[in-house]
Amino acid sequence: MSKIAVVYWSGTGNTEAMANAVAEGAKNAGAEVSVFTPEDFNQGMVNDFDAIAFGCPAMGSEVLEESEFDPMFSQVEGELSGKKIALFGSFGWGDCTWMRDWEDRVKAAGADLVGDGLTVNDAPDDDALAKCKDLGASII
Repeated sequence: MSKIAVVYWSGTGNTEAMANAVAEGAKNAGAEVSVFTPEDFNQGMVNDFDAIAFGCPAMGSEVLEESEFDPMFSQVEGELSGKKIALFGSFGWGDCTWMRDWEDRVKAAGADLVGDGLTVNDAPDDDALAKCKDLGASII
């Protein structure tokens, strides 16, 4: 059984809804899933999981959340080589530059990025939640 971590930060609840759907999709596909927020996940935990789905919304000028999520991600980034990684997050403006930059960081770390980062404009609707569940299933 695959062990999957879903690690997310959410300010409005949109990315949290996505994280719960990603976790549900992985569970439904047979994985053992653990869900974390940035304060509960660290680099020492990376090797405990077969794959990790990271979720963070676009903030400010299209960057990852800077006080909790990005510091945690920067800490674990060096441990991601060879690991299956999925990315997801919501946004309310811009053209998803933050996601493309994040994908580049994951690839530069030597991780196996599963598909493209999944982005949702504002609150996820039923179609978006179904895509989140599919993303969860795809990382096991």
